[in-house]
Amino acid sequence: MSDHQPDGIGAYVESLVNSPTYGPQLVCHRVLPAVPRATAVPARPFPEHFNSRLRAIGIDAFYTHQAAAFDALGEGRDIIVATPTASGKSLIYHLPVLHSCTVESGNHALYLFPLKALAQDQRNGLAALQAAMSDEPEGTTPYAAIYDGDTSSAQRGRLRRQPPPVLITNPDMLHLSLLPYHDSWSSFFKRLRFVIIDEIHVYRGLFGSHMAWVLRRLQRIAAHYGSTPQFIMLSATIGNPGQLAEKLTGRTPLVIERSGAPAETKHMLFLNPWDSGAHVATKLLETALKRGLRTIVYSKSRKMTELITLWTKPRLGPLADKLSSYRAGFLPEDRREIERDLANGTLLGVISTSALELGIDIGDLDLCILVGYPGSVMATWQRSGRVGRAGRSSAVILIGGEDALDQYFMRHPDDFFNRPPEQAALDPGNSRISRQHLHCAAAELPLQVDEPLLAGTPGVRGEIQALVERGVLLQDEAGSSYHPSRKYPQRLFDLRGGGVKLSIIHRRTGEIIGEIDASRALREAHTGAIYLHLSKTLEIIDLNLAAQEVLVDDCKPTYYTRSMAHKQTEIIARSAHKDLFGLTICLGSLKVTETITGYQKINQFTNKPIATMALDLPEQVIETEGIWLNLPEASRRLLEDEQLHFMGAIHAVEHAMIAMFPLLILCDRNDIGGISCPYHEQTGGPSIFIYDGYQGGAGLAAQAFELIEELLVQTTATIDSCPCESGCPSCVHSPRCGSGNRPIDKRAAQRLLQAVVTGALASSRSTDSADEKVVGIGAPSPGRPTAPPAVSGRAALPDHWVVFDLETKRGADDVGGWGAVEKMGMSVGVVYDSQLDGFAAYLEDEINQLIDHLAGADLVVGFNIIRFDYRVLAGATGRHLFARPSFDLLKEIEERLGYRLSLNRLAEQTLGQPKSADGLQALRWYREGRIQQIVEYCRRDVQLTRDLFLFALDQGYLLFTNKAGATVRVPLSCDTVLARLLSR
Repeated sequence: MSDHQPDGIGAYVESLVNSPTYGPQLVCHRVLPAVPRATAVPARPFPEHFNSRLRAIGIDAFYTHQAAAFDALGEGRDIIVATPTASGKSLIYHLPVLHSCTVESGNHALYLFPLKALAQDQRNGLAALQAAMSDEPEGTTPYAAIYDGDTSSAQRGRLRRQPPPVLITNPDMLHLSLLPYHDSWSSFFKRLRFVIIDEIHVYRGLFGSHMAWVLRRLQRIAAHYGSTPQFIMLSATIGNPGQLAEKLTGRTPLVIERSGAPAETKHMLFLNPWDSGAHVATKLLETALKRGLRTIVYSKSRKMTELITLWTKPRLGPLADKLSSYRAGFLPEDRREIERDLANGTLLGVISTSALELGIDIGDLDLCILVGYPGSVMATWQRSGRVGRAGRSSAVILIGGEDALDQYFMRHPDDFFNRPPEQAALDPGNSRISRQHLHCAAAELPLQVDEPLLAGTPGVRGEIQALVERGVLLQDEAGSSYHPSRKYPQRLFDLRGGGVKLSIIHRRTGEIIGEIDASRALREAHTGAIYLHLSKTLEIIDLNLAAQEVLVDDCKPTYYTRSMAHKQTEIIARSAHKDLFGLTICLGSLKVTETITGYQKINQFTNKPIATMALDLPEQVIETEGIWLNLPEASRRLLEDEQLHFMGAIHAVEHAMIAMFPLLILCDRNDIGGISCPYHEQTGGPSIFIYDGYQGGAGLAAQAFELIEELLVQTTATIDSCPCESGCPSCVHSPRCGSGNRPIDKRAAQRLLQAVVTGALASSRSTDSADEKVVGIGAPSPGRPTAPPAVSGRAALPDHWVVFDLETKRGADDVGGWGAVEKMGMSVGVVYDSQLDGFAAYLEDEINQLIDHLAGADLVVGFNIIRFDYRVLAGATGRHLFARPSFDLLKEIEERLGYRLSLNRLAEQTLGQPKSADGLQALRWYREGRIQQIVEYCRRDVQLTRDLFLFALDQGYLLFTNKAGATVRVPLSCDTVLARLLSR
């Protein structure tokens, strides 16, 4: 529809502006004028026959950014194109790929998309373009094929045997299926010319850190097969496209940001509602659909998506079937159907979370309604770009929510239009993530000590050493390469950090209606919670984490639920600090423990709590990166002298800083956590902590540390400009606060921040040293490595140590299995005694003397003595040795490798000496009365165990042959273990 028609977008906007109800609620109406296209001819044009085909399908010129991209690719450069939605970015990679694979048959390109729907969309677009550019009929192998979780086993086999020119997949499949089995894809990797990574702004935070390592592994495998593919990366408009691309690939690309694509007139309207934003969106959506305007509504939560759908459909009459909700958590087939219906016009409107933010083709839309600020300038422009694609005017209505960031832009709309897009943050140096991928890389190809990945990536050698010490990576005998402890470690973790998925099951039908992350389930799907799904209100009947199930039933409550939480933080290490405004600002590693303690039932109409229910749920512990602000004691005295609430002040400042975080850094406020402490035992005073809400951190806190001055100034301005008296969601209240926003004191927060930014607290530092106290920072906590022992090698041994082994009278089959070890009885026991430097043998009637001998030593060494030998002795005599300092070689090896190794396997490779017999042979000898043979055999095992123990003490490792046939080291820091055992 064009604007001159009475039901067009122009008429809709005019009606809204002139409405006596909504007109006064509009705080901004800006018309973005149409922009003509700007074209250019590539310096290295495509061949004429190629261009003629393009002209035949209506492409008679290239936009300036397309031409610049083609030129750079022709020079062999990597590129990152960050231009607005609908600016023709797909052609930037489709055409060079088509040309390359046409000119040089056998070349390949890898397309990576973060969503399956995007992959299908681009496959269809590329297939249509390829058909138009070629006279040849498509063969048995398609030109482009999708390889993802929905691809059948038979089709996967065909694609491996005969890969198409273009393989379309996602990061998860590259990580799990292509790289681990690269030998099956050797022909593909040998001729890999292009890697296309679309929507790279998605690869930030934890997902981005994983993606950076997946791409490093990809380059390593490609190099192994002799190829160096070019990277073509594409993004929505972001503040740091070059930096993001470089962090992702480890290579420096050409950045192309100036778009030559045309744009039609777009109305941008900011509406600050008097009523609930969701109710206003419902009425605006109803009017738009009845005018025939194709509309997309974005909400900030899954619950709000369902509520808007629930409230709007009854108002539409016969148009009710023309509206649907769409969000993550729906089953894939439901999402695909909604996408198809929206693209072909069966649906007029859709209400979505960010799930439809990316470039899935959903047809030409007229109106975009944003229910709440999307959280970033980038996301706002990205979602706005979904409308007005067919040469028609469009409109975007931003409905302000109560959130502080929403209200900031409602009060300062010009700042939105003048503000550059945020920077995307990721941290490839995240130790947890880099160690996971180094393990994967070693499983794909053994890591060489001098290879580029180790030599050219900062911090990697330290991570390698940590993995070796834990037995995750195993050095070869020469120490020149590293091998994995597992064959396929890729299966052990999720790139997206979502963790375990729980199935949502309807109690009455038994149908799986959706899924939810386990971490989110503790907050949103605990027993008693109210949960919305596909416009239905459900009650959580049971949360079963062990079975990975959430049981739900229909309900019609008059309340909604909000979880409550208790948090604690421990400082692990401080990596940087600086003084600012009289505060000490620190950056470092934190351990955060959170427990969901209960939930409140909140009246739907009054928003007042009507009941509080207790919960008993497991605590969640993460080690992450954060910043903390150490306040001088003068800040407490200042507020208390003015009879203001100090805890209420720092709590309010914490909330407001988190709310302002996304103004500077590309993230969601849900990615950030915070804790306010009126006194923290490690800092020795009051502190405010703000941290990445992900295990290992995501790079957000580190970026905030660099921008902390701007963050504090912006936080102060936001609280000061809010018209409320005592605090509200527009300034210092948080919808996620585990204590229900208590205590909160806006006035106290204003006074504190005023003192901070004016430097009033700086003068207190000379006499007030609370912020200088750092108590216990960097001290090891349980589970973290301790300091190395004061002595090493054989010097760490006590004066009197023994090595012990025994043989039994009965086998597992005789006593009912390995669970009944206590019933096996001892036939022979042998001890090597360090003071005697000799061996002592004990027969079955001397078992108590054997135990006395062991109990008299400072240390007992053995191989599987804790799980086996000690249990045999205890079963025969009732006497226990479990409390004695005991070094169990097998136990230590299993802790490092995750699996067990035989004594023979270790002795053969480490000492070059095999065992003389085995346990089954010893049982036969006992039945035959050949006791002396058992003594000799047991004595040999004790000798091997002793020599392995001493070798590990001297060298720090033992050797064995892994499943791949390589002789590798299993690290054993025996002196560290001894220090721990002997200090008990």
